[in-house]
Parts: sequence; C-alpha cells; structure tokens
Amino acid sequence: MTSDSSFASGLSQSDEPNDAAFRNGPTLTGNSATVNLPDNKLVCVEYPGIFSNVDKMLDTVGGERGVSKTYSDSMKRLELRFRPKDPYCHPVYGNRYPSTNLLLRIRRRIRKGEREEVQISMEILGVIETTYKFQAMADIQYLAAHSKPDKTWTSLYNKVILRQPEKKEFFDQDVPLFLPPPIFSRLDSSIDYYYRPDIQHKEGCGPPVASSENLIGLSRARRPHNAIFVPFEEKDVPSEPLEAAKLNWKKVSMHASDKRVEEEIRQLFERRPIWSRNAVKANIDVHPEKLKLLLPYVAYYMLTGPWRSLWVRFGYDPRINPEAKIYQVLDFRVRCGMKHGYAAGDMPVKAKRSAYHYSLYTSFNKSGPPPASLKDITEENLGSSRKPDEPRYKLKESIYRFHEGMLPPYRQMFYQLCDLEVDQIQSIIHRNDGKEEACDERDGWCVARTGDELRDIMSLMIKKTIRESRSAGLYQTSQKKDQARSDTSKGEYDEDDDDDEEDEEYQPSDGSENEMETEMLDYM
Repeated sequence: MTSDSSFASGLSQSDEPNDAAFRNGPTLTGNSATVNLPDNKLVCVEYPGIFSNVDKMLDTVGGERGVSKTYSDSMKRLELRFRPKDPYCHPVYGNRYPSTNLLLRIRRRIRKGEREEVQISMEILGVIETTYKFQAMADIQYLAAHSKPDKTWTSLYNKVILRQPEKKEFFDQDVPLFLPPPIFSRLDSSIDYYYRPDIQHKEGCGPPVASSENLIGLSRARRPHNAIFVPFEEKDVPSEPLEAAKLNWKKVSMHASDKRVEEEIRQLFERRPIWSRNAVKANIDVHPEKLKLLLPYVAYYMLTGPWRSLWVRFGYDPRINPEAKIYQVLDFRVRCGMKHGYAAGDMPVKAKRSAYHYSLYTSFNKSGPPPASLKDITEENLGSSRKPDEPRYKLKESIYRFHEGMLPPYRQMFYQLCDLEVDQIQSIIHRNDGKEEACDERDGWCVARTGDELRDIMSLMIKKTIRESRSAGLYQTSQKKDQARSDTSKGEYDEDDDDDEEDEEYQPSDGSENEMETEMLDYM
C-alpha cells in the first residue's frame, strides 16, 4: 500500500475467502517457508485521496461497472472525475501497471482488561496482478458559470444541461456562449523543454525573405529521400535520379537481398512504366523504409494530373504517349447513403476513425508494455515459426486490383485503370483507342467524364456484391431455422444454433489502420 487510499476488487470471484486455504499455516522446510496462495485475482486502484464513503468514491471512477469496462481494455486508462455529475468535469487518468502484490487482512485482538496480551492474525485474501496508479496531473477545470458586469457569478448548469423533457421555452431562452474544449492540455505529465537556438543555414540556403513572418517550420530540414516531384504543367521529365538519391540507396544496399530487390523493381518498371506504391508493395517483398529510398532511385513522382500520386519510370513521359492512359489513376470512394443500399452505420467498409466512438488522446495508457518472459518468448517462437521464403512485407493484391464480386479494403482507393479487371470498364477505357487528340489534366487521354462513368459502374457492382452476401446469409439463416424446428419436433433441439446463425451472417470489413494517403509527407 502507498500513502494514498487504495482499494482492491475481485474479478468474477467469490468475496468470501476460502478459510481452509488461509488458515493452513506456512510449511517450514529448513530456512524457508511455503504459503498456499488463494486463487482470487484482484485489481488494485491507488485512489488519489482520502475517502470516508465508499459508494461516492466508486462513483468518481464510474462505479464497479466502469472499472470493469476499463479493465477489459488493456490500453484504456482509468478515468476519475471528482465531480461525477458534472459533464464538464475533466477527468484525472490512472495508468495501468502489472503487479505481483498480495492483499492481506490483519486482525489485532486485545482482551478486555489485559492490554498487554495481544493476538495478531493475518490472512491472504488474493493476488493483485493489476494496479492503477494516478501519477498524472489533472487537466484545467472550467466550471459552467457566467460573470456579470457587477462581478458576480451565475451558474449555467440548469440552462445548458437537459435533465428532463422540456418545452419550447427552455430552448428559446438566452444563454451565454459556453463551448469549452474537451481537453485543455494534451500532456498530463511534466516534461523538460529544451530551448534551442535558430538553425544556422548554409550560405545560399537560408529561409525565404518574402512573407517569412507567416511561414512555419523554417528550421526543419528536408527529409533525405531526394525524390523528384513533377507537376502536370512541367515541360520536361527527369531522365535519371538525383546524385543524393543514388548515394542514399548505395548506403543501405549492403546485402545480396537488396540487390535482388533492386533488380526486381527495375523489371517491374520495364514491364510497366507507371506504378503506385501499394502496387509495388504487392509485387515485391521489401521493407517499407528501404522502399522509400529505392523508389526515388528508379522513378519520379507525379504531383498532379491523371497520373498524380504515381511513380513513373525515368525518361518516360505519359503526357506524350497515348498508350499511357491505361495507367491513369482513378480516385474511387465507397458511396454512403440509403439510396446506395446501406446507411452510414451500415457501411460495407468501416472507416479508420469514427466520430461516434472517438477517444481523447489522453485516455490511452502511456505506460509501456510489461517485459516479456522467457516462457512467452519461447512460446511465441514455437507458435509463429515462419518459413524462410514466406514474405514479410508483401501486401495482398486487393490493395490495388479490383474485380467483380470483391469489396475494396478501404473507403478511398486509388486504382490504376489497367488494374480494374472488369470487361465493361475496360471497354469504356479503350473506346477511343487511336483517336486520342490531346492529354487533358483531368481526364488524360480518355474521353471526358470517363472517371465518373467508371465510378458509377463500380458502385453498382459493390452494391450488388453486398446484396448477394446478405441474401446468402439470410438464406442460410432460414435453412438453419427450419432445421432447428424439425429438430425441436424430434426432441433434438441444439441450443448453439443461435450462435451459428450469427456467425453465418454477412460481416462487413473492419477497414484498415493505414488508409491510402499521399506520399508527399514521406519525402518533403
């Protein structure tokens, strides 16, 4: 125990101790003793305060239900609100730590009239394996109050909090503007801030003079990947990489595997002059950090136009080659709405972030993971033994290809037209073969509004795929229900049928933690 008040709660265990386990004294063997420990697994919360009412104390941490919900997620911090009924109260967070403590119950008995004769007994109630410690600072608290000109304060809680169904007059009343932020500080622990002098730039490489007061981050160095960016309006395209890009790749290509990867990516660009980075990842097994250095060594990056966000082989200009229209990019986004067959909460591809399940930055556990034991490391190596030839960084083909009957892995996808493996789509792309006149910045070598037609076709195909998946799930569910009725009539009803029905229903994709984003941030 610490100087702060602490309490421990059992997890799905009986509150009554096993007397037989506790009253058995220690077994003495030489100079050591063996004590039988109970099976109760407990959670300790080191409460940052002194309390006299346990119920009110539990309300500040969300009650037993709130503590159990936080405990079920190892990454969540325990929230403590000193004003639990105030929705504007910013919580204090407790970090979760593994522990190997014991909860002891010590009794001290004194006979009446005999103060000198004291009996002390000890019982072990359980093992504390998890402890929550409140070691962070509380955020700034802002009360819902309004200051009047006469320097008096008026509470706004009855005006801004809807406690019961109200009439129209409640919403028409004049209320001072009160919009506090969810958090005031992103940091709840003290840090040392080290001031540093301005960066001394080399001669000729100083910050720009014009409008320098409006520019941010002038001292930040350029990332050393040395990629060449080419906008659509640029007249010429580069024929070779920068010398710095060559040196960077030569520094890291020390092994034979790096030479093999370099040869493979050169063969890719010989076979097809324009690639997206995800398409390269799906065809070559290479570490992402090495790929950042390898791509500027073999290709340049298109910033705008119909080939934006794609890597183009050095010396190849798609703006003067009509056959390059099959490599143009299509920005496709899964459409949402009831007219498309699903609502916002029923999207076939889940979003990376959700406004309905948003968690503040400070609500995640800051403590590092516990050190791995030798047993865990041994079991992990035995259970996840990987073959030497098995790819480690290679992505799935669905990351850049589309065909009938599949769902995109992300809500927003950047496809190249040649990777849309649908006959109807390809016929629209090639309908003006040999008749291309000029390369447009929006549609490239294709007919105007070709991208809109392709998006409509792909959206209809995705809508059809979802309907077929759901109808198949409903058909299987109805079959199981009929089978369950027949089994019930025979007296052979299985109680697990309901669980099987839920497993057979259509499950939407969970999305991805890494949605397709622009690559400029990796090189600027």
